[in-house]
Amino acid sequence: MASTDRDIFTRYIFAKLAEAPTLARTYTEIGGKRLKYRRAYYRIKKYVDDFFDGNVENRLIVLPGLRGVGKTTILFQIYNYLRGQKSVEQDRILYFSTDELKTYLGGRITDVINVFIQEVHRTSLVTLDREIFILIDEAHFDKDWAQAAKIVFDQSKKVFLIVTGSSALNLELSVDVARRAKREVMFPLNFSEYMILKYDLVPPRGMAESMRKLIFYPNKYIAYGIRTSNELMRKLITVDRPVEKEWEDFLCFGGFPFGLRMSQLDTHERIFSVVGRVIEKDIFTIQSFSTGTRNTISRIIAFLALQKPGGTSDAKLAARLNNRSPTMIRNILDVLEKTHLVFSVKPYGGAGKLVRKPWKYYFLSPSINAAIRFKLGVYDIRDRVMLGILAENLIASYLFRMKETLNMPTGFFYAPEKEGVDFLLQTGTGEIIPVEVGIGKKDEGQIKKAITRYQSKHGVIISDTEKITLEKGIVRIPITNFAFV
Repeated sequence: MASTDRDIFTRYIFAKLAEAPTLARTYTEIGGKRLKYRRAYYRIKKYVDDFFDGNVENRLIVLPGLRGVGKTTILFQIYNYLRGQKSVEQDRILYFSTDELKTYLGGRITDVINVFIQEVHRTSLVTLDREIFILIDEAHFDKDWAQAAKIVFDQSKKVFLIVTGSSALNLELSVDVARRAKREVMFPLNFSEYMILKYDLVPPRGMAESMRKLIFYPNKYIAYGIRTSNELMRKLITVDRPVEKEWEDFLCFGGFPFGLRMSQLDTHERIFSVVGRVIEKDIFTIQSFSTGTRNTISRIIAFLALQKPGGTSDAKLAARLNNRSPTMIRNILDVLEKTHLVFSVKPYGGAGKLVRKPWKYYFLSPSINAAIRFKLGVYDIRDRVMLGILAENLIASYLFRMKETLNMPTGFFYAPEKEGVDFLLQTGTGEIIPVEVGIGKKDEGQIKKAITRYQSKHGVIISDTEKITLEKGIVRIPITNFAFV
């Protein structure tokens, strides 16, 4: 590195060290009051504590997730923990954003780390003799971030490294880095976290587990589910509003932490700007498209938000968008999935069968769908059809999250037949569990047909029923209960 470049990076690093306390207050406090912690914070804090106790295995943490879910806030909450409870000196904690680094200096993560070690600490990674902490935001803007992290991990056991970025970080994890890193995927808020952050209402112990058990093993765990549901109802008495109204707010604009301190209007606008940033920034770090393609991407996102439940074929979407190439549409949908703005649910075809049916697409949070509808002038909280679409999106996102984090279910599909149930869950033994979601009275016709068709032992209806029941192989779960998964 040329001496002029080294001088520039040295000044940049000292500026980052100096401004970190102010940034930490900006990101972790509102009106002098500290923000509450998401669950991911406690998991990362545990890795930090273990590091201080001499456990140096889990010292590379990768934190991928959609924009707006609170990754930067968690970095600065960890910063405050290190400075406060752990009394780590300010020059031993470096925070920087790779987006800023690339935009203004054209630098790489390795440049910053090397200069930080050599100029601030007057040593090398190999000879470093005291613990330092490097918090790297938006790492996906440096395509070589994984190699940089691997080098740091291999050369020093004195560096604790946290790397955040878009969900594209998952794609860039080589086998070598994946073996070294602890991955903590950040999702939008679920209803449980929403109620904790808004009301300090902690759900009963085992609430999420009991709802999962109800889906997969209802005969064995029906009493467990009813017990935790009753405990939850007792806790909800302390909340001033009916849980159904709070759930509707969560469904429409409560999926992101910033929405807890903003009006509904401002939250919709902020979520819509998150979508815009994903289009402008994240998509083009994954795959190169022409500038003119941005308009097509925006129109695809709008189409997905406004469509009625059902699959979306590439050809159908291409025709709607002025006969664009189906191949281009497929590429865009693939990239949107890689950003985790949307995810797909494929049609079930049985063992090894391919079904020529379109895929269903859902947003990672129904709040994204609601924000796009609001921006386009078609949002109406009194519209029960819209609420039903958002509720289906919510349950789909929960099932997707369960599959991604717990591998439960092992397979997640929709029923391709006409008037089929919303979802089909496949267990590790190959059993199919049909799931139907709805707002309003749900009859049992569809779920009974699915149980027969797929030779299932039971089926699940998640709706606005008032209590958990199990009758004749059909489990009914209140959607406000299942929302605590």
